[in-house]
Amino acid sequence: MFRLSLGAMLVAAAFFSSSAIAGHESIKHVNYDSLGKCVKAALSKHEGTIVKMEMKSENKKPTYEFDVESADGTSWDIECDVKSSKITEVEQEVKVDDAKFKAVAKVSEADAKATALAAHPGTVVETEYEIEPDGKASYEFDITEKDGEEVKIEVDATTGKIVETSYEVYQIGKE
Repeated sequence: MFRLSLGAMLVAAAFFSSSAIAGHESIKHVNYDSLGKCVKAALSKHEGTIVKMEMKSENKKPTYEFDVESADGTSWDIECDVKSSKITEVEQEVKVDDAKFKAVAKVSEADAKATALAAHPGTVVETEYEIEPDGKASYEFDITEKDGEEVKIEVDATTGKIVETSYEVYQIGKE
């Protein structure tokens, strides 16, 4: 995993911000531009501003994940397959005290975190609370492992089982 320089982040952020403000209709892409296609596809699912983009390896498949903030304040995690430029998952990001999240969460954050760290020892650098497309809730932990790699572990908030593991390749935007 590597972090982009501040200058590169600002250029990328300006691109993402102006694209979101200008409207996704103005994004022009070429056949080989999977990032441009994925930006357009993500914003067609939920209009807003892309505040973070990650390239990750999920089941050895390259995937872009966009954090989109809608005008109404709703946050979305939208995943796009790098090769096909198709949206593969849309999750709503919520706060830990969100009523929908609390209604279905049966596993505590501490227990879910222990499960994630048992599978991938390291330091948790970010925790997200998500509502899946089917209405289930999940915890997502970003863990920096001892070798410096960042892994995302998604734990089902009802069963306590790990449902998804992916490794971050790079990230642009805020943590």
